[in-house]
Amino acid sequence: QKHNEANGEDNRDGTDQNDSWNCGHEGPTEDRAVDKLRARQQRNFLATLLVSQGVPMLLAGDEMGRSQQGNNNAYCQDNEISWLDWELDAPRRELLEFVRKLIRLRRSQPVLRRRTFFQGRKIRGSQVADVAWFEPSGQEMSDEAWEAGFVKCLGVRWAGDALDELDARGQPVRGDTLLLLFNAHHEAIPFTLPGYGARQSWRRVLDTASPRARRRSYPAGQAYPLQGRSLAILCAEQTEAPRTETAKDLAGKTP
Repeated sequence: QKHNEANGEDNRDGTDQNDSWNCGHEGPTEDRAVDKLRARQQRNFLATLLVSQGVPMLLAGDEMGRSQQGNNNAYCQDNEISWLDWELDAPRRELLEFVRKLIRLRRSQPVLRRRTFFQGRKIRGSQVADVAWFEPSGQEMSDEAWEAGFVKCLGVRWAGDALDELDARGQPVRGDTLLLLFNAHHEAIPFTLPGYGARQSWRRVLDTASPRARRRSYPAGQAYPLQGRSLAILCAEQTEAPRTETAKDLAGKTP
C-alpha cells in the first residue's frame, strides 16, 4: 500500500489504487527470498515493456531499481525520496546491465519495432502467420483457452519473415523470429516449444529467472523449463540445408 506519510497529509493524498505487491514483506527487508523475488519482478516488468509493440516509455531510475519507498505522490519531496542515487551497488548495476541488454535486443530485432500492427494471418512470402499464441502444450491457443480465467502461462511467436514492411531503399524488412514465453504462476511450468517451418530449434536469448544464463539451443517439441513468475525469449535458429556432394567428393569414395 502507499506510504505518503512524509507528505504531511496523513497518507490521504495520492491514489489508493496501487497495482503492486510487496512479495511477502512490506518495505525494506533482510529476507533474501523476498529480495530475490522483487529483483525478478523488476526484470519481468522491464522485459515486458521493452518487447512491447509501440514506443516504450521508461521512467528515469527504473533502469537501476530506483525506489520512492512507497510514496506514490512525491512531487513535494526534494530529498532522497525523489532524487536519483547514482552510487550503484551490485544489484542495481546488474539491473542496469540487464536493461542495456534488453535495449540492444530491441534495436537489433525488427519484429520488436514494427511500423504496422499484426494481422494474424499469413503474409505474402511467408508460410506462417505474423503472430501466433501458444499454450504450454505447444499447441496454438483456442478460443476456450483465451476464455479460461485460470490461465497463467502462454507464449507468443512473432515471425520475422512476415513483417510486410519495406526499408528506406524499398527492400523487404526481414529479421529473426522470436518466441516469448510468459509464466505468471508461482510454480515452474514446462513449456513445449512449437516448431517453425523448417526451423526446428530455438536459441535462448534471455530468461528473467536466470539473467546470467548462457545462450542455449532447444529442439522443437522439447519442454523449456519456464520458471515461476518469469519471462523467456527464444530465437528461431537457422536450419542448415543438407550439404550436396560434389563431383570431387564422389570421386574420392571407394565403390
